[in-house]
Amino acid sequence: QIFNQHNAEAPNLEQVFHRMAQTEPNLDHDVSWFLLPSYWAKMVVALISFLCFANSYDGDFVFDDSEAIINNKDLRAETPLGDLWHHDFWGSKLSSNTSHKSYRPLTVLTFRINYLFAGGFYPVGFHVINIILHCTISVLMVDVFSILLGGLQFSNKGRRLNLAPKTSLLAALLFAVHPVHTECVAGIVGRADLLCALFFLLSFLGYCKAFRENKEGHNFSIFWVLVSVILGAVAMLCKEQGITILGLNAVFDALVINKLNVLELIQKLLHKDKSLENAGLLRKGLLFRITLLMSGGASILYIRWRIMGTGPPAFTEVDNPASFADSLFVRAINYNYYYSLNAWLLLCPWWLCFDWSMGCIPLIKSVSDWRIIALAALWFCLIGLICQALCSEDSHKRRILTLGLGFLIIPFLPASNLFFRVGFVIAERVIYLPSIGYCILFTYGFSLLSKQAKKKKILAVAVLGILLVNVTRCALRSSQWRSEEQLFRSALSVCPLNAKVHYNVGKNLADKGNQSAAIKYYREAVRLNPKYVHAMNNLGNILKERNELQEAEELLSLAVQIQPDFAAAWMNLGIVQNSLRRFEEAEQSYWTAIKHRKKYPDCYYNLGRLYADLNRHIDALNAWRNATVLKPEHSLAWNNMIILLDNTGNLAQAEAVGREALGLIPNDHSLMFSLANVLGKSQKYKESEALFLKAIKANPNAASYHGNLAVLYHRWGNLDLAKKHYEVSLKLDPMAPGTKENYNLLRRKLEQLQKKGG
Repeated sequence: QIFNQHNAEAPNLEQVFHRMAQTEPNLDHDVSWFLLPSYWAKMVVALISFLCFANSYDGDFVFDDSEAIINNKDLRAETPLGDLWHHDFWGSKLSSNTSHKSYRPLTVLTFRINYLFAGGFYPVGFHVINIILHCTISVLMVDVFSILLGGLQFSNKGRRLNLAPKTSLLAALLFAVHPVHTECVAGIVGRADLLCALFFLLSFLGYCKAFRENKEGHNFSIFWVLVSVILGAVAMLCKEQGITILGLNAVFDALVINKLNVLELIQKLLHKDKSLENAGLLRKGLLFRITLLMSGGASILYIRWRIMGTGPPAFTEVDNPASFADSLFVRAINYNYYYSLNAWLLLCPWWLCFDWSMGCIPLIKSVSDWRIIALAALWFCLIGLICQALCSEDSHKRRILTLGLGFLIIPFLPASNLFFRVGFVIAERVIYLPSIGYCILFTYGFSLLSKQAKKKKILAVAVLGILLVNVTRCALRSSQWRSEEQLFRSALSVCPLNAKVHYNVGKNLADKGNQSAAIKYYREAVRLNPKYVHAMNNLGNILKERNELQEAEELLSLAVQIQPDFAAAWMNLGIVQNSLRRFEEAEQSYWTAIKHRKKYPDCYYNLGRLYADLNRHIDALNAWRNATVLKPEHSLAWNNMIILLDNTGNLAQAEAVGREALGLIPNDHSLMFSLANVLGKSQKYKESEALFLKAIKANPNAASYHGNLAVLYHRWGNLDLAKKHYEVSLKLDPMAPGTKENYNLLRRKLEQLQKKGG
């Protein structure tokens, strides 16, 4: 009984179904599923979608979140809001050669609001907004699917009727719990897809409102058509796919509002039939509305083009190897193979991965590759569905299949490589909108099976089982997105050939201090992709720290040979050459790094260290000054300037630099310590003491802080305090250089004073 529950609204629905039955078959008629009032259906969908992803609310910033959020200056209050409209999603200028041209200012604006309300980079608020957005979208899907599956009908009072309450609820549940959506919900950068989907659906629902007859009896409202276009523009400002809703609105208008028979129209065009208006082209203002949609879309794209410029984004072969293939045949075969894998992720979302590039999916280079079967299966299914959508005598079937295919294919077109190269092989996030089409087709298939099945409840239980499995999979996948370690390790079994997976696991281990394990994964990344310069650079860095300088130099030299403008590798190569005492080569490497990255404070800092080792003090000070100009909070550069000036006897200049540094970084205890040393030598004992005590309060376990304060007291004549801090210093570090000798001198002096006093 549970699959055909009746309620207070059921009789009204049944009357509506009876009236509609005269025009077209009702999809709900043979389906054994829950029948709930609209309000309760939406509550159920919201609750289940929340349960799927709730455990991601307290996850970390992971993977792309670092670049899009933590390192994105557009989120900071000091960045003018106007800059958001001239920067890409990652905070780079759109005019830059390195920009990915992903123009999503409204998404970045929501990140900025998150950051300001949270008072910093606290991921909980970011995650909560993503979960709320997905729940909201899933609730809207109940209305969207009721239109797509049941048609668009209004009551005499102008209220839209839900003519498919059972199947729209099922389709919305399928959408809400689909595991492929985890990346969009649990990964914070997925907000671009969520916001895009929200305004995408609002645009569609707004377009549907245009056909609610008003009191004047007009067939449609131009106002709501224009609102739909504006909402489509907003969707595109959240993510590029949003613009496709205008095409889908046109398809919906033709098929549902005008009940256009595409096959009949094609036949009339081929035979140059003069009665095209009878085919529905001119009825109810279809051409006028399509003109509005096309004009709006063209205007939006033109404005976007003017803002972004004409330069295409710069991607590398490892991002999308098929797009770099010389052979058109190889490109076409692999693009179609990627489509089949996307379709498989919708059908069986069990093998999910945060990144599918870098050799995860080897190229198909000949027709003898067995993976060609996947292409054949995809096109067999697509051609079958297209034939049914065009040629079926059942208008209801034609409408649903065409809408299902439209929502499956059209939002996917920007990611298809057909119009421009994209920077990925497969990205689960781009399937968020196309999954709407999948849910339509799945639900329609379920209704057809229910019509044929004798035991409908068994079929309903099977579908309920699929939903429960998907809920479980969503919860498991969400937990993997909570931390980078879990996320990266989960990909090892899915994409063992993906060099980037091994690189990210290695980087995560290195960040946690496990260098030995990190080396293993970095080596595997380089083995899988011998041109992976970032893996070479990181591996070279670790080997440098472990004093394995020869291999480190070989790796870094190879990295800059493969990518001559790789500034970080040039700098690290310079550090290794400096350690090998090949100073001229090191200096040349540093300057090459600066040539390729003009604003490179860390490189200037290391260049200054090289000059200091060579006793080129003026050059060292200039290099460190450049580092602090480019990065005023560069504590190491400030410290080195103070220490060098102190060591060369320029106490007044050292004091001035120290005060300038503390003015910029007032809570840096290492700067307090350096300036305190200078003040002590200048016999400004009181001020020096205050800074030493402040530094010790900030870092009480630094033996050198206590030791140098003891020296100050020793000079100042406060011998008891000097003795106390010498003892603390020796307790913290019994081998502290000079401290034991000074302590022994103090003890002898105290003994002499005691003898004189005795």
